[in-house]
Order: sequence, then C-alpha cells, then structure tokens
Amino acid sequence: MPDLSLATEDWQAIALTARLAAVTLLILFAIGLPLAWWLARTHSRLGSLVSALVAVPLVLPPTVLGFYLLVLLGPQGPVGRLTESLGIGLLPFTFPGLVVASTLFSLPFVVQPLQASFAAVSERMLEVAATLRAGPLDTFWHVVLPLSRPGLLSAAVLGFAHTLGEFGVVLMIGGNIPGRTQVLSIAIYNRVEAFEYAHAHLLAGCLEDGIADAQLAHLFVVHLFREVLADRVDRVADEDRLDEAQPVVAVGEGVQTVGRRQAEPVGEHHRTGDQALAENAFLLGEFAVGHIGMVVHDQ
Repeated sequence: MPDLSLATEDWQAIALTARLAAVTLLILFAIGLPLAWWLARTHSRLGSLVSALVAVPLVLPPTVLGFYLLVLLGPQGPVGRLTESLGIGLLPFTFPGLVVASTLFSLPFVVQPLQASFAAVSERMLEVAATLRAGPLDTFWHVVLPLSRPGLLSAAVLGFAHTLGEFGVVLMIGGNIPGRTQVLSIAIYNRVEAFEYAHAHLLAGCLEDGIADAQLAHLFVVHLFREVLADRVDRVADEDRLDEAQPVVAVGEGVQTVGRRQAEPVGEHHRTGDQALAENAFLLGEFAVGHIGMVVHDQ
C-alpha cells in the first residue's frame, strides 16, 4: 500500500497558498473598497472605462494575463526597470510577484460584489447621516459598510476562494519553485504529471476543503443575517400596528384625528411608503447612526 502522508514540499505548498490568499485578500479590500464605492456612485464617463478594465481578468485567459505580467514585470519591462531602479529587484518568480498577479487576477471577484452592494445603499440613508453632521468617512465606515455586510462577505469568500484555486497566472509569473512559488494547485499538477494519483487526490481534497469551508461560512453568515433582518422587520411592523391601534383624542386648533390613528397637525404630509421604508432601514442600522451621534457629540 503506498504511503499517503504529505511530504515536506506539500506542506510548504499548503502554507504558501494560505499565506498568498490571506495577503491577497487584504490588498484586494484595501484597493477594492474605495474603487467599488467610486464606481457605485460616480456619474463620470470614466467609470465605464474603469469598470471594463476591472473586468478584463474575467475574459482574458489566465496564461495570457500571466504572460503579459511576466513581460511587464521582467527586466525589459517598464515596471521591472522601475523596481530595479528603486532597489526592490525583479518581481517574477518571487512571492511578491505572486501577490501582484493574484491581486490583479482576483480584482473583479471582489470589486463587483462590493460595487453592487454599495449601489443598493439608499440615498436617503446617506442624507440622514449628513443631517447628523457625519462626514463622508464617518458615513462610509459607520453607515455604508454595516448596511453592505452581505456584499462584504461575498467579496471576501469569492476573493479568497479564487486565489486558492489559481493556476495559470501563478505558474507564468511565479514558476514552480518548491517552498518559494509552488502553490497547492501546482503541487497537484506535479503529482499528476508523475502519475502519483493517490497523492494528487489527497492534495486536491485539501484544496477543496479550503474552498468548501469558505463557502459554507458564507452561506451560514448570510442565512443568519437574513434571519436577524427578518426578525427586526417583524418587530418594527408589530410596533407600528400597536401604535396605530392606540386611540388618540385630539383637542386644539389645527389638529385632526382620522380613525384610531395618531393625530397629526393639519398641513403636514402623512408618512409615505418611501418614508416608512427609510425609517425601517434606519432602525436596522440604528447602531451605526447611534455611533455617528456619539462621534458628533465628542466633537
């Protein structure tokens, strides 16, 4: 019976893949958050061009993207000459080179979910935050991001899982150097090329487990968020029905009572459906707006 224990090179490939995915995800969020927010809110014609450039890795074959990155970052490329002149050295066949390639290749998998989530944030919520004297940065961190949690989670899972499974682009830009640039997908390819199918199965199981765990965590958190959201909406609706059921006796000039609803001054508009929806959404983000109020009070 063949020995199915993982070799040292296999463990190095697993550790390198996990480190590459973690570092790449951090950089993707550092770049993707402001970029996705700008794409979701801009009305400039430049936005369409930038959005198309972000989506290029979706249609360009990974080996083609890796080849042009290799030319660009190589000793004859403009970026390669720049890094050499700065004393950084050449990026191909190094871990930083893998990070650059993985970041560019996984960029649309993070930017597009974030952009869709930011675009769904109501303008009324931003106006409410502005009336509380919240600055753009406070509004983004304490209102937009809490309301975009499902999109943030989707972007994190997609970016991390996509980086784990990269092959063509990392092979072109990083090669196959054990302990330095050999990631898990390349280690699997090496086992298959050597007809070591049992070890290939074992490594593939490690890769699939990592991706599956990320997807299961995503599904669990999204389901939990939906349950909490539905419970909060039901409670708000119950409170509204209780308020409507309370009889009100209105006495005084300029006050009218309709049925058993709470009296409102004549001349003021009744609450519209959009206003009710905005108020319910505001209640769902009350912790965020409350934080803004504390920030303003401190100032």
